[in-house]
Amino acid sequence: MQKENKISLKNYNSFGVDVISSNFNIANSEKEIISFIKNNPFSEPIILGGGTNILFKNNIDRNILKIQVKGIELINETEDYVIISVGAGEVWNDLVNWAINNNYGGLENLSLIPGNVGSAPIQNIGAYGVELKDNFENCRTISIENGSLKIFKNSECKFSYRSSVFKEELKNKYIISYVTFKLSKKNHTINSSYEPLKQAIINNKISNPTIKNISELVCKIRSSKLPDPKLIGNCGSFFKNPIINKIDYKKLSEREKNVPFYKISEKKIKIPAAWVIEKCGYKGIRDGDTGTYDKHALIIVNYGKASGNEIFEFSQKIKNTVLRKFNILLEEEVNIIDN
Repeated sequence: MQKENKISLKNYNSFGVDVISSNFNIANSEKEIISFIKNNPFSEPIILGGGTNILFKNNIDRNILKIQVKGIELINETEDYVIISVGAGEVWNDLVNWAINNNYGGLENLSLIPGNVGSAPIQNIGAYGVELKDNFENCRTISIENGSLKIFKNSECKFSYRSSVFKEELKNKYIISYVTFKLSKKNHTINSSYEPLKQAIINNKISNPTIKNISELVCKIRSSKLPDPKLIGNCGSFFKNPIINKIDYKKLSEREKNVPFYKISEKKIKIPAAWVIEKCGYKGIRDGDTGTYDKHALIIVNYGKASGNEIFEFSQKIKNTVLRKFNILLEEEVNIIDN
């Protein structure tokens, strides 16, 4: 276990917000996580992964526990698939590249998503027609209350759009230490239904795309729209895409021309948050050292020295404007930490 007092978190969050942590701890194994919990009862630690989906508003007095459990292990294999166990501290995109290099299919649409493996089930990360839950088997967790181990199967995680049981009723109750995936070895299911990806395949004249082709195209699309956090501080999509009922969508489409949408069910429609934000005039604007990215209205950025509070307050201006104009309440995708 590594421990530091009064350390800047600037390099531990992709917004690049410079706040101070009074008690910063790094756990490299399950044993160290359990030891920390038992030695710090009732501490309610902030669990930190890759720091790519978090906004620190102020300096942090609570314990921070950064999970750095590593390793990719093949635990079962047949002619058709493999089962792998992955440490929560592994970088997500490193796992995706490892799978593609071994010709294991299932994660390629999730290429270039920032963050670590342990955070992925909490958010049920998704992109280009695929969600984590599609290849997720289970995750191994440690109770924050008493350090006991528990395995959650796919069905027990209650996955939904950008959410899971770990983001809802069991929020801050468990630490994920390992995640298990089932990946195909042959006859890969190529998911190219998402329109930008489908169009990229056509434009590149690829007749039978491989998982490597899909990954390369996804990376190209993402890189063209999203800023590199190493160059401009950001956490990717700040808000979730809102889901509205069919009646409200009809009213909206009567007011606005060519409203983009994705049908969720017979009664539910998903609207791109970037579209409503752009319609409110927030694409590419700057307010002090924060603002929205000029290529994607859903990305709130730190141009250098914005504080966490400044970024948060700017996000609330967007949220309130969208509510007034469209009667749509945006929900933050980023985890807001207020100490």
